Amino acid sequence: MKQLQLKQLFLLAFLGLLIGLAPVTNANSADLSEPQIAIENASNKLKEKLQDETFTQDFSKINLFVEDVIEPHMDFGRISALVLGKLWRKASKEEKVSFKKEFKTLLIRTYSRAFIDFKEWSVRFLPLKIEKDTKKIIVKTEILQPGVQPLAVNYRMLLTKGKWKVYDIMIEGVSLVTNYRTSIKTEYKKTGSLQAVIERLSARNVVALAAKNNS
Repeated sequence: MKQLQLKQLFLLAFLGLLIGLAPVTNANSADLSEPQIAIENASNKLKEKLQDETFTQDFSKINLFVEDVIEPHMDFGRISALVLGKLWRKASKEEKVSFKKEFKTLLIRTYSRAFIDFKEWSVRFLPLKIEKDTKKIIVKTEILQPGVQPLAVNYRMLLTKGKWKVYDIMIEGVSLVTNYRTSIKTEYKKTGSLQAVIERLSARNVVALAAKNNS
């Protein structure tokens, strides 16, 4: 799958947390499981903001709002560790903190871009059964677009301190974690150090945020 296509698909996956969700069985929120409700609550808050055109024109405000809404529902620490893989175990405490910060910024930027660019999509939940004492699940959804086949988007979630949090997103079987891990691994081979990878990521974040704020 081409890199550009992957980026577009992941934007659509992020959209699943930005727009209103409806379960496939036409049930209401009372029929959803706790993990599904976590995703739905974030979606509803963000959907309300889509109605405010003045808000959607201010990228810095969008970034702050998106971060505030989705942070309680995403395990950025686990995502960062999974993306780095073996490099996480070798990284210093300072490198782990820095990478998590910059990678979180990257993901927030991606959500925010989807928040601006996509408004006509809808998402539905597929049935979910949670066994007793289960701490890891996959919440299956479909992104619906007029005249196009539904796109399968699944959220890997982990029960952490009593809250269900997303730690990976899969689009048609392609994992966000695996995709970024491949990119980071390639960067690491080019630069030879994790610190250099972090610095490059930080520089790209600064440039991207400045470009959006000035557009």
